[in-house]
Amino acid sequence: MSTDTVIHEPENKRFIIPLDGDTPAELNYTLSTGQSREPDQTVVDFTRTYVPPEYRNKGLAEKLVRQGISWAESRDYPMKASCSYAAKFLRQ
Repeated sequence: MSTDTVIHEPENKRFIIPLDGDTPAELNYTLSTGQSREPDQTVVDFTRTYVPPEYRNKGLAEKLVRQGISWAESRDYPMKASCSYAAKFLRQ
């Protein structure tokens, strides 16, 4: 298991870090339009961050959120976060 690799799965609207076992660490998001000043602009909402209990406190959630933010910024997408963990990073 390598916790260094973040994989973007745009078809599932999530970023994951594969882990031993079936459940990856993940950051889920939605894309919508009409949520910003520009009616046709796509807005990213980070909706959920999950890390299996045995992998918590190792920086995986932060790595996922930072990757998600970097991806959204590279596309000039405005961002919001329904997920309280991701919201901390957007406030910074």
